[in-house]
Amino acid sequence: MLVVGAGPVGAILALELAHHGVPSILIDRSLTPSRHPKMDFVNGRSMELLRRLGLSDEIRALGVGPEHPFTFIWTRGFDEPPLTRWHYPSVAGVLEKINKVNDGSMPLEPYQRVLGSLLEDLGRRRTRAHPLIDVREGWTFVRLDQDADGVTAHVVDSTTGTRHSIRTRFLVGCDGANSAVRQALRIPLDSIGPTTRHCDVYFRSGDPALRQHGRFFLTISGRGLTLVSRDEKDTWTGTFPVFDDGPLPADPMAVVQERLGVKFRVDEVIITAEWIGRMAVAESYRRGSVFLAGDAAHQFFPTGGHGANTGLGDAVDLGWKLAAVINGWGGPRLLDSYEAERRPVALFNREMSLNLLEVWHRFPRMTQYGASREHLTGFLEKESYQVDNIGIHFGYRYTSSPVICHEEGSAPRWEWQRIVPSTWPGGRAPSVRLRDGSALFDRFGTGLTLVDLSAENAGKALVEEAQRRGVPMTHLPVDDENVRAVWERDLVLVRPDHHVAWRGNTPPEDWGAVLDRVCGR
Repeated sequence: MLVVGAGPVGAILALELAHHGVPSILIDRSLTPSRHPKMDFVNGRSMELLRRLGLSDEIRALGVGPEHPFTFIWTRGFDEPPLTRWHYPSVAGVLEKINKVNDGSMPLEPYQRVLGSLLEDLGRRRTRAHPLIDVREGWTFVRLDQDADGVTAHVVDSTTGTRHSIRTRFLVGCDGANSAVRQALRIPLDSIGPTTRHCDVYFRSGDPALRQHGRFFLTISGRGLTLVSRDEKDTWTGTFPVFDDGPLPADPMAVVQERLGVKFRVDEVIITAEWIGRMAVAESYRRGSVFLAGDAAHQFFPTGGHGANTGLGDAVDLGWKLAAVINGWGGPRLLDSYEAERRPVALFNREMSLNLLEVWHRFPRMTQYGASREHLTGFLEKESYQVDNIGIHFGYRYTSSPVICHEEGSAPRWEWQRIVPSTWPGGRAPSVRLRDGSALFDRFGTGLTLVDLSAENAGKALVEEAQRRGVPMTHLPVDDENVRAVWERDLVLVRPDHHVAWRGNTPPEDWGAVLDRVCGR
């Protein structure tokens, strides 16, 4: 296996493969992680998936403390009181809600604010230390050749200028928005909405002027600026659009101060970067033995926190499926299911990102047009529902997947601000605490898991048959009223990514057919 790109998505893909015993080579053209923080929000669903890999505690240690609120401040400028605030609970607040409710409607893990650069550094450190992952930093992908047996990747070691050829069965491009792998495959992007240049100024300032209206995660100024508190201490990013093709402003920090409407002391400008905002999804996620994941497959504006999180979901979905095929128990339809499952998620998340982006765009326009404080406040308060979007992050279902045993009838409803607990095939299984306080999810095996709520232990023979067929499956008998209340069936087959593959109250007439479907044979 060859993974191109050692950002968070590429590193997690390599770690997911290793989690299933599959070695990989991970290359990246840079020698060190990016200093540009980029993302700063890992949603609760991603944290659940990363918990499986033993990463969640370290991510929290690197991130913003759990006591800090998740607040958006909307203002015409810091020289007047804010128009309104959008509130979402802190990590500690979400944990308190989780601990009070055990009906499957809450996540196992809350979200976490953490700098993307720190997440990338963690991924690189973990991959370097893993015996199954060969990390080659400073290696640049150039081109590839495919044949019926696999892929030959042509790369250059920038430290020596030496050219190398890497022969691999599968290759995954996790090399970002300008993906060289995607270009080599000539896969076009399907784009909608605006494409806009932006300037990021990543800086340090301990000036109290930046806290004069209280603590916040984001401040959105009607003068055309988004100010992000990166660590709840003294590190910030000011972002503003650039509406021409010329160079960035000579003094970007002056633009930040002017658009925020307050002068403040700048202790250090860490980095200034340009980025292009677009809403694009690759028309295909695969050509033969080559796949795309993360920003190579989809790009969104940062509104809603969907970009990197969609990519982390890609990495886990594709990782366990590639491992299944390489380990011999997964069939070709399992790899076909990657695009069938993940591309619709990206398309939906693109719309959700665009939905919030419209608010971001309308607010400064209305401010410029002279809308009153009352009009602006009323508009923004009506849109405040968007910040509590847990249903988007947890509620996607793989309704078109060829490796799910779909059911007839109406699926459970989907809600924006709530997880609707269900074991409906294709959706994420409900997270429930057992009577001893442990998490059901933590009892799942590395491969497939058959959760058995039957009185007669009916799943034992099914698991034994799966194992005889070479399918790694854990039998998990459960006698717990909390699980029984929301899991809906006596037998539920759960995949490595927590999604339900099949369910029933009794063993199926043809268990072999179920296994063939779920394993993509």
